[in-house]
Parts: sequence; C-alpha cells; structure tokens
Amino acid sequence: MFKKILASVGIGAAKVDTVLETEHLHPGQKFQAQIHVTGGSTAQDISGLQLALMTRVKVEGDDGSYFVNHIIEKWRIAEQFTIAPGETRIVPFEARLHSETPITELSGGLNQTHIWIETGLDIDLALDPSDRDFLHIYPNDAVKTCMQAMDKLGFALVKADVEKGFLRASNFHSVSGCYQELEYRPRSRSMFGIQEVELSFVPEPHRTHVLIELDRAFRGDGYVDLTIEHDQVNLSQLCDQLERLFA
Repeated sequence: MFKKILASVGIGAAKVDTVLETEHLHPGQKFQAQIHVTGGSTAQDISGLQLALMTRVKVEGDDGSYFVNHIIEKWRIAEQFTIAPGETRIVPFEARLHSETPITELSGGLNQTHIWIETGLDIDLALDPSDRDFLHIYPNDAVKTCMQAMDKLGFALVKADVEKGFLRASNFHSVSGCYQELEYRPRSRSMFGIQEVELSFVPEPHRTHVLIELDRAFRGDGYVDLTIEHDQVNLSQLCDQLERLFA
C-alpha cells in the first residue's frame, strides 16, 4: 500500500519515453515513433497515452508581451494496460504533423521558435509523467523559395517567433490558434519606403498562402497576400510578384 501511495504522487511511478524515427520533419509530414513505458516500483494501471504537438507563443498583455506553451495538435492512444514494476512496454505510434507547424530551421536572425512533442501517461490517481522531444522543422519548397526571394530583393531576416491567434485573408484562414511571423528589414534604403516586412504562412496540401504585413515609412502598416501553387514554385516569378506587392 505504501508503494502505491508513493506512486500516486509521482514517486517511483512509471516513466514514458517517446523515441521518434526522426526529429527532422516538414509541416504536414507523417512521422513514426515508439512510446516506451517503463514500470516504476509498483504496478500501475495505464488508462491511455496522450501526445501533443507543442510550441511557445507570444501573447500581448496589458503589461507587455510574454510567452506561454500552446498545443497545436494532440492525439490520444486509448490503450489500457497494467505496467508491472520494472516492465517495459513499447507502443507504436504514427501521425501527421499539422500543416501549420511553425518552422524552426531558419538561417539568420533571432529565432524564438521551438517545436516539440510532449508525451504523457494517463495513470489513475497519479501525476502525469511526461516526456518532451524537440523537433527540427524545415520549410516546404514554397516557403523556402519565398525566403530566397526576400533575400534576393535585399531583405534580411531579423527575427522569427510564434504569435497566439489566427490569420485571416479574403481566400484563406489559419486554424491552429497560432501563427509564425518572419520579420524582415531592408539591408539598405528601400526603394519602396518599406521599413519592415512580416511574412506568415498558411500551408495546404497543394498550395501555400502568404500573409504579408508591410510597414512603410509614409503610408503606415498594411496587409497584402499571395498564394503559391506547389507545382508552380519559381524564384524569378516570386520575386516579380513580391516586387509588385511592395510597390
């Protein structure tokens, strides 16, 4: 009985460890993992497993901005079993990353984007033991080419973070409850009077939408958007499109 009481407050309790096939992924990509559950000092009933795709989001408050954890997507494995002391049980898992998963692998600038998968156990009368696995998220071809176009047009990436909220334009909107902002500034005086450009992406299976916030010296802030079809990604054409939107 004493061991069961200790396990109920997380002492000597079962542990969970998620082993990913790879931590290097793209938004919307399928991934596989093995969830290792190891028994503690006493037998425990496992009611299920929960996994969550997590990030840190910036929230604007009355006293300034601050960061909180945000669930982009969550999954539940309704597998019930009893884990014996010292026993290890392996549960296979497969899922697809949310298409709006922010990008972590960026070159240059202050990168405040972090993505991880958190795994927890449902244990009767117990605290949730959990495991955190950080991911490396790479841009799709459309996003990568858009970033190359910004570089070619003379803009440097200075900061990337994830904001709490939703994006909305005339023909698309986001659904994950957060969005990434890539902040660019001109390397030299901009011919368009642009002081800052912020890009946010809403990928779909066959296209990627881009919401662009422009901060101009004389006209203030404004929004424009474009859609990149995945079978028509072209650096030269994208440079021309962006130049027309910035003018």
